[in-house]
Amino acid sequence: MRCRRDAGAIPQSVCVDRIHMEAGAIRRGMKNPGMDGAKGIGCALVTALWLATGLGMACGGSRPEFPPIGEPATDADEMPWIRQVTLDRVLDYRVWRGARSGFVALVARNGRVVYARTTGLADVERDIPMELDTRFHLASMTKPITAVAAMILVEQGRLSLDDPVDQYLPSFGKAVVRSKRTEDGGWTTEPLSEPIRVRHLLTFTSGIGGYAETKDPFDQNWRSPDIEAVGLGSLAERIELIPRLPLYEQPGTRWRYGWSLDVLARVVEIAAGEPFDAFLKGRIFDPLGMEATGFADALPADAPFAKMYTHAEDGSLLREGRFDDYYGRGWTSGGGGLVSSAPDYLRFALMLWNGGSWDGVRILERETVREMTRLHVPTGVLADMDIEGLGWGLGVCVVADAEAAPMPATDGDFWWSGRFGSQFWVSPEKDTVVVVMQQTERNAYSGLPIIPSLVQTIAMH
Repeated sequence: MRCRRDAGAIPQSVCVDRIHMEAGAIRRGMKNPGMDGAKGIGCALVTALWLATGLGMACGGSRPEFPPIGEPATDADEMPWIRQVTLDRVLDYRVWRGARSGFVALVARNGRVVYARTTGLADVERDIPMELDTRFHLASMTKPITAVAAMILVEQGRLSLDDPVDQYLPSFGKAVVRSKRTEDGGWTTEPLSEPIRVRHLLTFTSGIGGYAETKDPFDQNWRSPDIEAVGLGSLAERIELIPRLPLYEQPGTRWRYGWSLDVLARVVEIAAGEPFDAFLKGRIFDPLGMEATGFADALPADAPFAKMYTHAEDGSLLREGRFDDYYGRGWTSGGGGLVSSAPDYLRFALMLWNGGSWDGVRILERETVREMTRLHVPTGVLADMDIEGLGWGLGVCVVADAEAAPMPATDGDFWWSGRFGSQFWVSPEKDTVVVVMQQTERNAYSGLPIIPSLVQTIAMH
């Protein structure tokens, strides 16, 4: 049985959270002082959903055959049946409620797939179900792939973490930095105290913004022109718009989420001497067997692709078509342009879990992956969302303090999520990798995006 609800209209005044972080939603909206914070409330919610299933309150998805990734699971790898049933119901429940169109979820332990679930619809209007090979916009889950591309070049000696960005993009040598506000709402600027370097791009400490959607004049200055907008040309052309804007702060000063990885994508293609998309295909996607992964413009017309949904004022599903013709199209964005499937992204995540190699193919050296997943920025990640315990490596978020983190975790776990609700999580200590895909543009009526974090919690504890 598949479930759906009728959709209404969405007001134009809706304010959309730009990052859509699962962790932030749990921290802001679900923390229960009587139950060890988000960890306790998450477990309580899982229990409630599982009990609800016993009362017939959820309709089912399906457990497809495991994708051919790694060796078959052994008895030591397998997930207890009660956790599998709970995962089923957690995913199915949101679809039954009409809160999400559907999910695809995969869990691997010790490099072997132990859980797979597809539930809901990739296309509600046409009644097309979610399948393992359904493609999704990765949004910011593109960023770790861009980081791996850069580290391949670092290993080859064609790029260095300490290289000034203006070595590849001379216009960035002329960038200036906001120094202070003026009484009329403007700002003054000062020269760079040091160059923006490749490591600043990887750690989001470049001073580059672009994601803030507030009414603050400086934020609005960064959003106009928005390099993700329609018709601004290629990656090379869009990146040249950035150094015309004053940086938020001096390079190396603080963590700030923004267009840093888009700049890095342009650096990669200059250092590699070939287009960014071609480099990704030749050095990452083809070797790992990621046949469903690429930029939206390269997506075959008949490829199974999840439609985008948001929510009407009453919480019902509403088709969101404004991303169809432009998002990830017209340029090769290193910060959010890729399309992929859950099995493909699991291969990529398992490569990182396994120290840079997978299925006999080495993408990075083990020491390089250790460098990527250690704490380069130990604090301040998502601090503007009142989140603690998270740090940053080179292109991935790293759990710095599991006790303070908003989700159940282990120090050294690394992960990231995307604007449309997808997430991957790697726990080296627990030898567990989780990938959850969905296609939801959240708005004020969408409810908390808790499902990927709950899946991660159940799978690893």
